[in-house]
Amino acid sequence: MTLKTLALLTVAAVSVAFAQEAPKKKAAAGPLMPAMTPVGDPTYTKPMGSMGSKDGGWTQTTMAAGVDGKPRAGKAITAVGEIVEFSCYLQLGKHGEKHRACGQKCINNGQPVGLVTADGTLYMLMEEEHDPRRDGATSDFRKAAAEHTAHVMEVSGTLASHRGYQAIYVQGFAKK
Repeated sequence: MTLKTLALLTVAAVSVAFAQEAPKKKAAAGPLMPAMTPVGDPTYTKPMGSMGSKDGGWTQTTMAAGVDGKPRAGKAITAVGEIVEFSCYLQLGKHGEKHRACGQKCINNGQPVGLVTADGTLYMLMEEEHDPRRDGATSDFRKAAAEHTAHVMEVSGTLASHRGYQAIYVQGFAKK
């Protein structure tokens, strides 16, 4: 064997050894963290309950509050997903039963509410009724969202979107 061949074989052997010792790349986790599953059915096929009205459309207070009486376009939607605390999910990927207590605290202290569907779509959930929301008369929504944090729920409301942001405005939580 020539010196050149021996050198090439040595380089090849060292390359194979380093390739075998190189850390294996983990597969991408996807939108839902596998270690953090929702309470109840993790397949999202059997919601634990429902929130909101299927009536769709904007309420009178929202219509009146719109510029020239015209809020942005919206459409009726019903989506099934896990109720999450929006900021922890978006920032850290946290959701599910392991994050339930933390998410409840955050929601009860004013952090935004979200809904994550099985395909990873993230919606912000908002109270629909404009004046009651503005005047602090929709606390039943925040209370219900906190109670259902980490639960898979069916949520109905009006979908509004703008430049990539998506929100479902949920009706039915204004204090009477």
